[in-house]
Amino acid sequence: MKRVFLIVLDSFGIGEMEDAHFYGDVNVNTLRSVSSSPFFSLPNMRELGLFDIDGVTVGERCGNHKAMIARMTEASKGKDTTIGHWEISGIYSPKPLPTYPNGFPKEVLDAFSEKTGRGVLCNLPYSGTEVIQKYGDEHMRTGSLIVYTSADSVFQIAAHEDIVPVEQLYEYCRMAREILQGEHGVGRVIARPFTGESGHYTRTPRRHDFSILPPSVNMLDQLEAAGKDVIAVGKIKDIFAGKSITESVYTGGNAEGIERTLEYLDRDFEGLCFINLVDYDMLYGHRRDVDGYAKALNYFDGKLPEIMGKMREDDMLILTADHGCDPAYTATTDHTREYTPCLIYGKKIPPVNKGTRKTFADIGATVLQYFGIVPAFAGEDML
Repeated sequence: MKRVFLIVLDSFGIGEMEDAHFYGDVNVNTLRSVSSSPFFSLPNMRELGLFDIDGVTVGERCGNHKAMIARMTEASKGKDTTIGHWEISGIYSPKPLPTYPNGFPKEVLDAFSEKTGRGVLCNLPYSGTEVIQKYGDEHMRTGSLIVYTSADSVFQIAAHEDIVPVEQLYEYCRMAREILQGEHGVGRVIARPFTGESGHYTRTPRRHDFSILPPSVNMLDQLEAAGKDVIAVGKIKDIFAGKSITESVYTGGNAEGIERTLEYLDRDFEGLCFINLVDYDMLYGHRRDVDGYAKALNYFDGKLPEIMGKMREDDMLILTADHGCDPAYTATTDHTREYTPCLIYGKKIPPVNKGTRKTFADIGATVLQYFGIVPAFAGEDML
């Protein structure tokens, strides 16, 4: 009975790609920046081979590493969560998903207001914590929805739970999702509920993402079609709009995501357990918190022996990332266009260096070939 545990350390890039300057990113390197923290210590990932990957110039090389290692190149145009995860699964995106640095056009907001019966506030790129402080009082007075975006392809709707019950907010997001198709097909519509009083508004953990449907056949589709389990932990279900997911569990952060992973390691299933650990990106990368990022990585590294200790004879563990988010890069608070690591560990996996790969999709191809399934997309099996 084969099981694959694919863990995405969200935003853990390992150095800028050659085309990073086209994305406004110069001299970015998430791993290098985090390694400058006094809290940085990854002995277990070092043993797997993190510091032996092509292009990595920080940390002490292991030499006799335990995992198959590779440096992954993003072939798609973009540097966001959706496009990164899609490419891991085998979907190539020839152009970035639409972004709105000047806010959404009038026709989109007019259609949204007509459907919801509510006005719109803000309509600009904004920090999620700052936008509710600035527009929260007006929202409370008028009932208008706070609509904002970021450097990512997202349409975010913030509302106080006393003004708009969470289930109603989710329904407004579904309405927006119906509107935002085609030319304006953003990657995600995101519900951002908050509570509190003037000057002290805080976001609640009941965020929910409504993603655009994946545009082509991918690793998840092929696994499900072959009768394998496809288990999603964290925001994986949202990223793939629930398509070809056989079981899922949402998490409140990295610690819970790791605990759910440990629980699945104790369970019998055949197929893929696909995990996203979002805190690196959401709490530390975008907020440019180098020490916080380092501490979160250290926590995961400390849990690795327990994860690996529960692995069975035919299990495969894959550690990778979906993009970068250099916490020391102050030009923007956006994601950064970077190579990502790939560490593949298992009792039957040869610990070799597979060099620099042409696409994240080699991960999806490797997973499928492990189950004897021929990938229906361009990607090479690393095994």
